[in-house]
This record gives sequence, structure tokens and C-alpha cells, in this order.
Amino acid sequence: MSDIPPPTRMNQQVFKLKKKAASSGHRLLKKKADALKAKFRDYAKAIAATKGNMSQHTKDSFFSLTQATYAAGDFKKKVREGNMVARVRVGAGVDNVAGVKLPVFTEIETGAVGQESLGLIGGGSKILSSRSKFTSLLSSLIKLASLQTSFVTLDEAMKVTNRRVNALENVTIPRIEGILDYISRELDELEREDFTRLKKVQASKEEKIKEEQVKKEEERERLKKEGREIEDAKGGDCMEEEGEGDLLF
Repeated sequence: MSDIPPPTRMNQQVFKLKKKAASSGHRLLKKKADALKAKFRDYAKAIAATKGNMSQHTKDSFFSLTQATYAAGDFKKKVREGNMVARVRVGAGVDNVAGVKLPVFTEIETGAVGQESLGLIGGGSKILSSRSKFTSLLSSLIKLASLQTSFVTLDEAMKVTNRRVNALENVTIPRIEGILDYISRELDELEREDFTRLKKVQASKEEKIKEEQVKKEEERERLKKEGREIEDAKGGDCMEEEGEGDLLF
């Protein structure tokens, strides 16, 4: 309980702002997680479709190589002796999905001229067909590598995002709400104590006022009694003086 702040109005306002920021962050991360999940499903479908076609592409490519070897003989040695310049290179790019950078591989044609002399003696069409099929297979491999790499990166990003969402939803926001409830209860208790104290002070003041009024009333009564006694005393003296005057006459 040592990390709970003092129950003050300032701390209550601070934690209200924290709760608002955490709720906003949770909402944004939830949207990000949903976007990543949708993209994840798209990548999974694309990988499944590409892998489904890869088997047939591989069979066709190697079967065409067998046909070319049968028609033109073993031309692998001639290929190795020729100009070994890549006609296709792999370029790396970045795709941004909800703030997550995903690697994307693209096929780049270098424009290099291949060994056109292969197959002049025989089997040229089979060699060209085999090269075309292996070029198509290479394109599929590059696409699959790009999808697979993006898929793994996206999976890691989804795990991190989901952990953050769960942490905000199950730890951070409930903790802030608990602190706000504690501060609210304490402030209400302080207000009740202040109200009770004010009532006692007010009752004490009223009692003092009543006591003062009683004292004033008693003082008035005392003064009235003293006034009557003085008047009575004066009245008696006057009568005595009148009697003495009669005697003189």
C-alpha cells in the first residue's frame, strides 16, 4: 500500500488524467491489434495459396529440366563455363501496417543477357521451356520468402501488442480505478468529518449565543428589580416628607 498516493483533490485529478490516457492508449492498441490480426489472416491465406502452388511448380520445373537434359544432353557444364551473371536479383523493401514495418522482397530484372547459344545443336526449345519454368518457380520462391518473413514479423508484433493490451486492460486501468475509488472514499470520509465538525462548531456557537441571551435576560431582570426597589424607596421618602409638612401647619 506504500505506492498509493495521499487522498487529495490534486492526486484525484492526476489519476483521472492517467485513466483517460490509459483508456485512450488501450483503445488505439486494440484497433492496432485488430488491424494486425486482419493482415495476419491475409498473409496466412496468401502463404497457404502460394505453398499449394509451389508443389506443382517444382514438379513442372524439374520435369522440364529432365526433358531438356534428355533432348540436349548434359548442358550443366556449358552453363557453368559461360557468363555467370544474374538475370534476377532480390530487392528488399518495407511495408508499414499499423505502425509495424514488415520486410518485403521484390524481384528485380538486371537486364543481363543469358547464354543464347545453348541448345543450338539440339533441344533449344526444351531448354527455353525449362528456363521459363524455373524463372516462374524463382518468382514464387521470392514471393513466399517475402510472405513468410512478413508473417513471422507480424506474429511477433501481434504478441507484443496483445501483451500491451492485456496489461492495460487487466493491470494498469484496474489499478488506476482502484486508486481513484480509494481517493474518492477517503475524500468523502473527510467531507463527512468536516461536516460533522462544522455541525459541532455551529451547535457550540448556538449554545454560547443562548447562554449569552440567558445572561442578558437575567441581567435585565436584575436591573428591573433594582429599578423597582429604587422607585419604591423614593416613594416612601416622599410620603414621609409630606407627613412632616402637615405637622408644621
